[in-house]
Amino acid sequence: MTAFTLTVDQNPHLPAGGREMHAVLGVRAEGGGGGGAAAQIIIIDTSGSMGYAGKLKAAKAAARAALATIRDGVAFAVIAGANNPRMVYPARQHLVRMDAASRQAAQAAVARMDAAGGTAIGTWLVFAHRLFEGRSEAVRHAILLTDGKNQHERPEELGRALETCRGGFVCDALGVGTDWAVAELRRITSALLGAFLDVPEPADLERRFRELTETAMGKEVGDVALRVWTPRHATLRFVKQMVPVLDDLTGKGVASGPQTVDFPLGAWGAEEREYHLCVEIPAGDVGRRMRAAQARLLLADGTQAASGDVLAEWTDDVAKATLINGRVARHTDQAELAAAVQEGLAARRDGDEDTATARLGRAVVLARQVGNDQVADLLDRVVDVLDPVSGTVRLKKDVDKADEMSLDTRSVRTVRTRTGEPATSRTARTRPGDAS
Repeated sequence: MTAFTLTVDQNPHLPAGGREMHAVLGVRAEGGGGGGAAAQIIIIDTSGSMGYAGKLKAAKAAARAALATIRDGVAFAVIAGANNPRMVYPARQHLVRMDAASRQAAQAAVARMDAAGGTAIGTWLVFAHRLFEGRSEAVRHAILLTDGKNQHERPEELGRALETCRGGFVCDALGVGTDWAVAELRRITSALLGAFLDVPEPADLERRFRELTETAMGKEVGDVALRVWTPRHATLRFVKQMVPVLDDLTGKGVASGPQTVDFPLGAWGAEEREYHLCVEIPAGDVGRRMRAAQARLLLADGTQAASGDVLAEWTDDVAKATLINGRVARHTDQAELAAAVQEGLAARRDGDEDTATARLGRAVVLARQVGNDQVADLLDRVVDVLDPVSGTVRLKKDVDKADEMSLDTRSVRTVRTRTGEPATSRTARTRPGDAS
């Protein structure tokens, strides 16, 4: 059985009249190791563009590697996506049990895939959603591979498809090459509680597919939810997943009671994640203590797996009231880093060099401040860093598109905070816009 623990990291002290409380929720799942009921679907883009640069050949090898990794007994299927989805294996529209015979047959069917047609990802996802129906007892997971933009489907059509699929399964996605849209895969995986990654070189697909499948096979608990209670007259400002990938869950919350909201956390194996919570509470007098929020982890059957309290205490001790918890500060910086990268790259694409320089310069400062070496290295491929302390940079004239897409993609992949990080004075911290 998977065991959950939930810890709350915060500075509970507020100045007289203070109202905004921040906390980091650390969630750990231990035990497990896979072996429970699972359902896995592999979705391969087979549009015409996949026939170039060895992409389809690499995708076939990757799909075969994933099929080799799926354990016996798991329900599975392979879908080919173009203008409309179609079954690769099995021939009929249902999931089949993985065993030696079905694995061999599926790998042979994958080898026969060809590339033709366009791209309509929403239809692929809805098709997968139908295959997953009736598998509520299983951990449901899909891997989606595409090499292009969703050109044969309007954004609102994709939006309706995502609403249909929301809560039905977790979907991780890979973009191969440089002709796909980062924003589209971010939208898809955010809605379906997965992650996405760029794979500039088709040769890397096999390794990535194997890694994603191994991770999926390690999931034991599906449909975990975070229930947040807040007191009367309080306002829950946001709930964000911060580790391992930044994802704003605020808009995904569903009211479950007069003072409770449930946020979907997807499927879990043995892993750790962190969430940043902010709640605005009624102002209190010095000396007053209260519970500002309560967080509870709920399993699909409603069982409470873990809980923790966010506390508030008003004080006239300036030293206590002006400290920011170290982990809260670090996560605030990581969220700002992602925003600075994405805004800077968007401005660069739009030809707004001043905004691009300012935002990417700010990102340089933050990447080093939070210790995100991967993002820092990718920034070095997009800008010339003249002064890393002040964030003085110069835009590079010629930037490889793959490097730009990697920076955009990986801007939301955060680094884990350290337990016991020192608190920081509010007045000493650098605020957004202080450096460019």
